[in-house]
Amino acid sequence: MKAKWSKASSTVYYTPAEAKALEPIRETVEKRAELPDLRELFLCHAWADRLDDATKLYDLLKARNVSVWFSEKDIPLGSSFLREIDRGLAKSRVGIVLVTPALLTRLPTGGIADRELSALLATDQLVPVIHNTTYDALRMVSPLLASRNGLSTEEDSLEVVADKLAELVKTSRF
Repeated sequence: MKAKWSKASSTVYYTPAEAKALEPIRETVEKRAELPDLRELFLCHAWADRLDDATKLYDLLKARNVSVWFSEKDIPLGSSFLREIDRGLAKSRVGIVLVTPALLTRLPTGGIADRELSALLATDQLVPVIHNTTYDALRMVSPLLASRNGLSTEEDSLEVVADKLAELVKTSRF
C-alpha cells in the first residue's frame, strides 16, 4: 500500500504495519522540517560496519537525494567525536539505527553506538533497519529498540529500504 505521505507518482509501497509504525516518525519529520540546517537522517551504526554496510546504506540514501549525517563523512579531523555526534543528533529529523550482527555484539559493551541509541530511543525519531539479523536476535540485546517497528532487509532489499526511508523523510509532497 502507498503511505499517506507518498506522492501520487510514487512507486514505493509499504506493508500496512510499516505505514502504521512509521506514521509518528513522519509527523516528527513534518514538525521539524522548518528548523534550520537539518539533515534528513542520522545514521547510527556499529564501528565495524562503517566501511561496508553503513557506507552502502549511506551511498544508497545519498543517491536518493537524502541528506544523511554519517560519522565517516561528518566528523572533521581533530574535532571532538562525541560533541560532533551530539550536534548531528540535534540537527537531524530522523535517526536510523542499522542493526547488524556487529551492532548486536557492540551494544552490550557500551560505546558510541550505544550512546547514540540511548538518545534516539528518547524520541519519536527512530527507525531500526534490521540487516543480516532478526528482530528476535535484537530483542535479546535491546528489548527497547526491538519494540520499535522498523524496516528489514529480510523482507526488502537494502535498496528498497533506502527508497522507503527517502520517501519517509522528504517533506514536499509535490
